[in-house]
Parts: sequence; structure tokens; C-alpha cells
Amino acid sequence: MDKNAPVGVFDSGVGGLTVAREIMRQLPGERIIYFGDTARLPYGSKSRDTVIRYSRQIIRFLRTRDVKAIVIACNTASSYALETVQAEADIPVIGVINAGARTAVCATRNGKIGVIGTEGTIGSGIYTEVMRGMRPDIKVYGKSCPLFVPLVEEGLLHDSVTDEIASRYLSELKGKYIDTLVLGCTHYPLLRSTLRRLMGEEVTLVNPAYETALELKKLLEQKNLSRQGACLLEEEKYQFFVSDLAEKFTSFATAILPGQVKETKKIAIEEY
Repeated sequence: MDKNAPVGVFDSGVGGLTVAREIMRQLPGERIIYFGDTARLPYGSKSRDTVIRYSRQIIRFLRTRDVKAIVIACNTASSYALETVQAEADIPVIGVINAGARTAVCATRNGKIGVIGTEGTIGSGIYTEVMRGMRPDIKVYGKSCPLFVPLVEEGLLHDSVTDEIASRYLSELKGKYIDTLVLGCTHYPLLRSTLRRLMGEEVTLVNPAYETALELKKLLEQKNLSRQGACLLEEEKYQFFVSDLAEKFTSFATAILPGQVKETKKIAIEEY
């Protein structure tokens, strides 16, 4: 395996850029190829079989770019497809759930943890399963927030509509007296200021993106795959691909990753 090969990162849309951003910060020498499945989002309302099919197609595309490892920067795909694609792959593949779950278990003081995510992630019960495997006595309360992804994708990060919907979603969790809240979808950190304001300072917000970047760093070191050389051209370092709406993606991504998104290319993902 070529140590200087890029790392593949994929999500249903722009949310996975929060993971890519942390990888850039924690592993500044690594190259990244990012794919956002903007034609087929959101994944949270799709069936397990459909999400597995989408994930396989994206991984086949990323393999054509000779990636050395893949990060599934999507909680729904991590819930539904990670175990399947890990068994099929001959390169390391990690998701975003284990790292976030571990951090939440360490952070909670009263043993009451809330998880917000898509219908698929919450319905799978994966966070509850993983966290109780680490600490059987904790109580996990899941709440699906299906409108958050389209609100983020539309750029409505600071809007009265978003505030109203978030308030309705979070009221149930506030009634459970949780002291830790897992942002169980990679889109949700983009709503962090709203979530922080509504939940209050006493509730710890867990962003799995940061922990996932650290997990990737450790994995590459263990596998002796950490990048050694320097990029010949800066534009080769970070490359972005989508299945639709390349210009819209570029505009949004530039706000999240200033100066890093030179171009976004649209590909026909269904051909893979």
C-alpha cells in the first residue's frame, strides 16, 4: 500500500465536511478525496439495503482514486453499512460512531446521554448498543431529527425556522435531564451554536468528527500508512466530488473549509 495515497471520505452531502475539516487539522500532511452523495440525500430515511448499495458504489469510486483508507463520515451509513463493507474491503474502513460513543461515555456525569440523529441512525439503536457495551448502567435516549439535514443543506444554519424545529426536537431530551448530547449526524455540528443555546451550558455536546480524526490518525500509524512525502501541487492535496449540484456544494463547502475547495467535480455514481 502506498503511504502517500489519499484517504477517502464520504457522506450523503456536506455534513461529512465537518469530519474532513478535523482530519485536515489533526493530520495536516494527509491527502483527502471527499465524495458527497448530493443527488441521493438524505440517507436517514432510506432502507438499510439502499444505504449499503450506495456505500458500495461510493467505495468502488474511491478505490478508482487509489485511496489507502476510507472514513464513512455519515452516521446512517456507519450504522447500516460499516460492518458489511469492512468485511468486503482490503483496506481499512472506519465509521464515526465508535469514537463518538466512547467520548460520550467518558463525558457523562449522571449516566444519562442523549443522541440526536437521522431516523436510520436512531432506529438502528447502534449508539445505545455501543455505549451500553462500554458501560452497561448508562441510560441512552435517542431522538430522530429528520429535518436537520435538509435545513443544513439549504444553508439555514441561523434561521428562526431552524430554531423552532430544534426547540421542538430537543424538548423531549431536556425532560430526561441528560448531561451529555451526542451530535449523531455529521451535519449537526454545523448547528452547534443553536443546539448549545437550547440545551444550556451544563450539557456537554459531543462532536464525533474530532474523535474520528484521532481514530484515523491512530489507525494509519498502526498500519504504517501515515503519509511521508509532500504534495507536488497544492490542488492535489484535497479533491472534492459529488453526485449532483457541484456549484452549490462548492459554495457551501467554501464556508466550512475556507481556501481549501478549489473545484468540485460531478460524477455519475450510479455507474460504479
